[in-house]
Amino acid sequence: MNVPAGELDAAADAIERGDLVVYPTETVYGLGADALDPDAIERAYAAKGRDRSKPLSLGVPSADAARDYVVAGEREERFMEAFLPGPVTVVCEKRDIVPAALTGGRERVGVRVPDHDVALALLERVAPVTATSANRSGTGSVRRAADLDPAFRDDVAVVLDGGETGGVESTVVDVANDEIIREGANADAIAAWLADH
Repeated sequence: MNVPAGELDAAADAIERGDLVVYPTETVYGLGADALDPDAIERAYAAKGRDRSKPLSLGVPSADAARDYVVAGEREERFMEAFLPGPVTVVCEKRDIVPAALTGGRERVGVRVPDHDVALALLERVAPVTATSANRSGTGSVRRAADLDPAFRDDVAVVLDGGETGGVESTVVDVANDEIIREGANADAIAAWLADH
């Protein structure tokens, strides 16, 4: 891992204060805020210029940790065991602890367990954290910290530079409804799993 522990601690402290953090994942750079704090979630929406009706996902360090925030059926559990950590966002029924501000008022929320040492180290320190791309809505996702929009960077307390990321965004899947909502990394393998299970 190429990010010092002190930087990870500073990022975790910033999230706990309600500030925003940029962190690397195996797909693209993510924007992290306390996913249970409506004020922090609002800051993430504002930084992205994102429509408040469009949900944000939450990141956790493991599929086990996800159970604190979502209600997953047996098939969803098996899917998460097969694909997490990895470049997939699994949409599940949210628990009451997850604020409506995160989900655009929906009863379901996307869960992400990134397969990246820096992201997991951050999530071990503080979770759940918003899992959304670190860019203004409508602009391209960022694969290198140096490519962050300067105006966007001004809204962020800490940037964890983990080098260049993979670049292909996560596949978003609603296992309970057999639906791939957004095709991304591993989409073919995910579609095959859904067909076989």
